[in-house]
Amino acid sequence: MTNVPELLDLIGIFVFALSGALMGVRKRLDVVGMAVLAEMTALGGGVVRDLVLNVRPAAFQSVGYVLVPLVATAIVFFWHPHVARVMPAILVLDAAGLGLFCSVGTLKALEYGLSPLHATLLGVATGVGGGMLRDVLAGEIPTLLYDRQLYAVPALVGSAMMAGLSAMGLHGWPVTLASAVLAFGLRIAAMRFRWRAPLARGVAPPE
Repeated sequence: MTNVPELLDLIGIFVFALSGALMGVRKRLDVVGMAVLAEMTALGGGVVRDLVLNVRPAAFQSVGYVLVPLVATAIVFFWHPHVARVMPAILVLDAAGLGLFCSVGTLKALEYGLSPLHATLLGVATGVGGGMLRDVLAGEIPTLLYDRQLYAVPALVGSAMMAGLSAMGLHGWPVTLASAVLAFGLRIAAMRFRWRAPLARGVAPPE
């Protein structure tokens, strides 16, 4: 039976896969290209995490990890105008996926014996890695870099909370969910209030 962390992982995979498939539509890719972007966006961060942990990637142990992005691709393939119209909702879901991935990634790193600091960093990589792979494959400068959006920072805060609570002896899915909610809330606030990371001193912001 699917446990709660795995269920949260699958929900995050579905959300990230939607954004990858939508990128494929915007780039006028065929269904194969859409599926590749969906799979890479959804699974890339988790695969990087598991390779660092020197374990078989979860994506290659469960059929669901592969099928969920394909389902998301099919939804976008047939109904992408409707999906695009609810893009604000997709961005909210993307923020939820970010929170879920960073917290679950940190939890898994801790379970494999990493220190809280290293687990936090690996949690961030889990959260942002798939999106960066999506943008690179689509020929875009990763959004994480060029528009200064606070994307990695919420993931860092959520991952740090996950690692900190674990170090204090607090465990279980409520801790994982609370960390995910914190990262989600910060990401939503960053979008709502247009928070941006500072540029180097003397550098004018892009027009």
